[in-house]
Amino acid sequence: MKVTQWDFRPTDFGKLPGRGAWPSVDRRGAGGCAGGQSHPHMAEKKTADQWFAEYGESHQDHTNETIHWICVPLIFFCVMGFVWTIPVPDAWVETAPWFNWTLVAIGLAAGFYFRLSRPLSAGLLFFMAVCYSGLVALEMTAPWPVWKICGVVFVLAWIGQFIGHKIEGKKPSFFKDVFFLLIGPAWLMSMVYKKIGQKY
Repeated sequence: MKVTQWDFRPTDFGKLPGRGAWPSVDRRGAGGCAGGQSHPHMAEKKTADQWFAEYGESHQDHTNETIHWICVPLIFFCVMGFVWTIPVPDAWVETAPWFNWTLVAIGLAAGFYFRLSRPLSAGLLFFMAVCYSGLVALEMTAPWPVWKICGVVFVLAWIGQFIGHKIEGKKPSFFKDVFFLLIGPAWLMSMVYKKIGQKY
């Protein structure tokens, strides 16, 4: 059997004897990401109304909506309570005794809401300030640790949420996108704004 020897040079990469160059393959796919799928949050930024319309699709039932008016603020408060209980390094306490990790969480949430809607972010910042004041009051007066109180309320509130979605027959929105956990309070705040005639 005769073996043909190739005179291969670096400039010949991608060619075979008697054939043209191999076609280039865009491995990013149509969406510009590996595997041909685009990342959902790399798409065009959604407006507040787009978020609320998508969130509202699974919150059409009156009973479910009423349950959300009760449970969504409670869940948000409890999450802040869990962050409240994260220990602060002793060195930080000495230099900044006022510091608490809840302030960081409020700052991050406020940044998200500010990008969503500046008018709504003002109302939600007020709501978070009320929650923070409630945690301070619990810390000073409650006979049980904040995390225990928040843990009980958190579980009960989520039971209520799932009951509401069971009644409606639709899954919670955050199953599709975790950002809907932040959209819930904003959705309720938008309804307050509409009620008082405030644009957002």
